[in-house]
Amino acid sequence: MASRASSEAPAPGYSVPVPALPRLGRTWYRRGAPYWLRRARTTVFVVLAMALFSLFVAGLYEGVRDLLPSSARVMWDVVQAAASAVALVWGAVAQRREHRAALLDPPDPDRTLRARRDHERRVPGRIALGRGLVLLAAPVMPAVAAYVAGRLAAWLTVREYPSEVGARRWLEAHATGPTARQGA
Repeated sequence: MASRASSEAPAPGYSVPVPALPRLGRTWYRRGAPYWLRRARTTVFVVLAMALFSLFVAGLYEGVRDLLPSSARVMWDVVQAAASAVALVWGAVAQRREHRAALLDPPDPDRTLRARRDHERRVPGRIALGRGLVLLAAPVMPAVAAYVAGRLAAWLTVREYPSEVGARRWLEAHATGPTARQGA
């Protein structure tokens, strides 16, 4: 019989293997260099994606702005700047509230994987819907982009994801080793 990989071996004091989480694998358990490298990779990817999205939004906004009379452009730019600042803060606050609520009822590893699969199934439909909505929302796209940037910034800067908390609680609930006996 082949031996288990070290990542599949039970954690010290536990009889079940450490569950793998989306984007983090099993690195969440020790939170060492591989964990932080994965989080850094996610951050770099999201920042690059937001930079490309922002360039797209700037081009789209410039096209809409060119349609306005020259006397209205300055006022429209001021309104967009104010709306974008409000949307940035609103997005960050909304994400922090959702994060706090998710920490109160963190998902177990199975629920995390199901949510990830459900999300990936819905993405193609959302992309198709989003293409049509972008054309309708073109005049206010800077504020939409600021809202998304605020949410992503808040999501990337949390100390611990709810999936990690849920996996840790699941692991503690399934412990049968010395750690579980000490607490009993």
